[in-house]
Amino acid sequence: MPGRFSKKLILGMALILLGVGISIQIWPGGGFHVLAQDSAVIRVAGSTTVLPIVSRAAERFQADHPAIKITVNAGGSGVGVHGAGTRRLDIGLASREITPKENDRYASLHTTVIGRDAVACVVSSEIFRSGVHALSRKQIGDIYLGKITNWRQVGGPDRQIIVIDKETHRGTRHVFMRYLFGKSNARAPGARLVTGSNNEEQAKIAQSDAAIGLLSIAWINDDVVGIGIREGRRVIKPTLENVRSGRFPIARNLNLVTAGEPNDVVGRFVDYMLSPKGQELVQASGYIPIHSPQAVSKVAGSHSK
Repeated sequence: MPGRFSKKLILGMALILLGVGISIQIWPGGGFHVLAQDSAVIRVAGSTTVLPIVSRAAERFQADHPAIKITVNAGGSGVGVHGAGTRRLDIGLASREITPKENDRYASLHTTVIGRDAVACVVSSEIFRSGVHALSRKQIGDIYLGKITNWRQVGGPDRQIIVIDKETHRGTRHVFMRYLFGKSNARAPGARLVTGSNNEEQAKIAQSDAAIGLLSIAWINDDVVGIGIREGRRVIKPTLENVRSGRFPIARNLNLVTAGEPNDVVGRFVDYMLSPKGQELVQASGYIPIHSPQAVSKVAGSHSK
């Protein structure tokens, strides 16, 4: 009798709460869990370039919408695109454009641009202070091919070059290799070390006195210095101003990838990223808001349908 009474009581509570937008999940053993009707979990993962923006936005969005939980993880752009395409993720983060192969494999992919960035060729601060302030595309390419192996060959100290590459599924690598060699999956036989996240590569370069690598310009600091790209007599430095104007040649979009156009709670979060509050977080993270007065005129490796 008591057990039957408690079940009736729970059922009665459920009917009352449903009327005010709250539901009850009743467990077989007689327990229950109260859920807000609009409660949801948004699963997000992918590019470590986009991750800092979305992590900040998720914290603020959840503060205003406590019934919605957002989980944000890294993994790289390839992970983000695959996760969105297979619907294992609600939002994939990508710091590159969708490839033709991905578009063919996942026909429903939808991309929302939330900001703009650029990929810089970076060196250890010791190398920059020794006088290596700029390199041509051919010089950088020859370093990654293993044809140039000593900094002395490009005006630096007599020191072996420590070439640092990224994992092949990383968006930063896709954009950088497409600029150097015309292929996003180009090999780099000169590389001595392969890293994953921006944070990992930044740390490896900072710890070395002879390294070269590739990073989002938002990850440049006093220990990891972005060098200019030499085009003839002109040197184009990796600055936000040069990215905005389209002068810097390795620019890219920062994307949220979904399976079809985002709707429901996912759409609400995407709209938040495009709102003034969301765009403020893009700028605070060191990137260029999509609604910036000046837009990037060139985006490296664009293949979106």
